[in-house]
Amino acid sequence: MVKIGDIELPDFPLLLAPMEDVSDPPFRALCKEQGADVVYTEFVSSEGLIRNAAKSVMKLDIYEKERPVGIQIFGANLDSMLQTIDIVEKSNPDIIDINFGCPVKKVVSKGAGAGILKDVCLMESLTAEMVKRTNLPVTVKTRLGWDHDSIKIVEVAERLQDVGCKAISIHGRTRAQMYKGNADWKPIAQVKNNPRMHIPVFGNGDVNSPERAMEMRDDYGLDGCMIGRATIGNPWFFKQVKHFFKTGEHLAPISLEERVDAARRHLQMSIDWKGEKLGVFETRRHYTNYFKGIPNFKEYRTKMVTSDDPKDVFDTFDEVLDKFANYQFV
Repeated sequence: MVKIGDIELPDFPLLLAPMEDVSDPPFRALCKEQGADVVYTEFVSSEGLIRNAAKSVMKLDIYEKERPVGIQIFGANLDSMLQTIDIVEKSNPDIIDINFGCPVKKVVSKGAGAGILKDVCLMESLTAEMVKRTNLPVTVKTRLGWDHDSIKIVEVAERLQDVGCKAISIHGRTRAQMYKGNADWKPIAQVKNNPRMHIPVFGNGDVNSPERAMEMRDDYGLDGCMIGRATIGNPWFFKQVKHFFKTGEHLAPISLEERVDAARRHLQMSIDWKGEKLGVFETRRHYTNYFKGIPNFKEYRTKMVTSDDPKDVFDTFDEVLDKFANYQFV
């Protein structure tokens, strides 16, 4: 059993990573249905939240069926981050996660996200104060370091644990790498193998197949894995990994009917939550993977990602179901 504070999770839990414009309530709900053990919100700007920015406030919405769910926040100003804790607590999440890993320039330039990797002392003190502010478990998501020459993740993880962090998720790249090259899990294993560490250590980065998840578990000995890009348009990834763990075999391909049903439900939940315009727009990124592998699909994909009318998109789903009824996924 793995525990984040008092939250009990199964052995080697699978966590849905926080992804901007991806891990919203509709998608989190689908992933939860398919076996995600913990889901995290899109990351929320502390500065946006304390200024009551509509987009930031909206990200605090949680469905009961998602639990356990973590709200992830980012920022570099202590007062703002502490005020954010007070606001976030009103949404009653199970976990508060601090983003010390986002590599995007507009975040890093303000000293937040991966930008704080340049100042480990600030990283430590900010975490300590946030832990003191709340009774909820505080966790951290970070990267190996700012660049190859400044990797001190074993020390960083130990210091964060010592000030009360209840779990740490580590992406196996530096900020300098962004999302290029291969994730290096060896430093994450070094964190896990540090005899002083007793909180869960989750790996992140390049978990794109059941085999890779098993490698992270068996060869690197981590406590669980946080999965991001492999889940986009593929909420079944969690079920596929768990089936592989249990049987050593790949789950049978997801049927066309199940894919269409998920796409339809995803779109409807997004419209219900965000309204027609945003609901239609922000679900588009998932369609390529929902229907990946179908030959001669360009015409239908184009309709899905260019129409602003939800009825047209729903009609296109029906067309796909009719046109490719006999197609067998492999």
